[in-house]
Amino acid sequence: MERRAFLKNTGLTLAAFTLLSKSSLASFLTDPAYKVKMLTDKIGIFTEKGGTIMFLLGKKDVVVVDAQFPDSAQHCIDEIKKVSTMPFTFLINTHHHGDHTAGNIAFKDVAKNVVAHANSLKNQKANAVKNNNEKKQLYPDTTFDKTWTKKLKGEKVTLTYFGAGHTDGDTFVHFEDSKIVHVGDLVFNRKYPYIDRSSGASITSWIKTLEDATNKYGDKNTYVCGHAGEGFEVVLTKADVLAFKNYLSNLVKYTTEKITAGITKEDYMKTKEIPGSTDWKGEGISRSLEAAWAEFKK
Repeated sequence: MERRAFLKNTGLTLAAFTLLSKSSLASFLTDPAYKVKMLTDKIGIFTEKGGTIMFLLGKKDVVVVDAQFPDSAQHCIDEIKKVSTMPFTFLINTHHHGDHTAGNIAFKDVAKNVVAHANSLKNQKANAVKNNNEKKQLYPDTTFDKTWTKKLKGEKVTLTYFGAGHTDGDTFVHFEDSKIVHVGDLVFNRKYPYIDRSSGASITSWIKTLEDATNKYGDKNTYVCGHAGEGFEVVLTKADVLAFKNYLSNLVKYTTEKITAGITKEDYMKTKEIPGSTDWKGEGISRSLEAAWAEFKK
């Protein structure tokens, strides 16, 4: 089956459908739980549950970024195998959280190597021990501290660590030739973020990390994030990334002002929205408030 059957921006096209067997087509049409969307003729995203998966259908390699959960990871693998016979060379984890790495195990004997930041591996192991599910893990076998680069046929992939943010092990995954960056959970598009202080998260550092990253990648790259609020996309522009950076800055400003004014934590936790970032709505604001209070109260 030809790789270019996996085309355009709305998942499998009608042309691609004609290449599928009747059983494959029926399976796809009756299982709307997951979606495949191509950003270019070789890079696409897979969404079902958990953080956004991105994949490269290379000339000689398949590269996958993040793995969601075992069942959804298998769905992604199956869809890719329908359109590519190339080997899965790398599975890359943007960070250690289970909605990005629990599906690693589905890539056992499928992906040649699993790559992540050294702190991501540390955190994944610590969480697995804590939750007593070490046997369900497929850990990264390749780690790095600052940058990791691999030049494949037709695409250069570079992983960069700018510093702590959502955790202390978040990676930007840059497909340089295609000009697409997977930012993992370093951006929550119009959705309240999880700030994992138990795994080294720092709001102050997170702001600088996003500033450094947008300075590096600029306007010429498309950004893909792990999660988006209802009605918003995981495919972003630089402006979307900066809007989230501003959310964090506004959270810091608001929290420090309230602490300086002597407000009690009980009253602070009644906050319904962050001034200056009212695009962030819905449930989950308490996660930001708790983390900001803990970071700046001291």
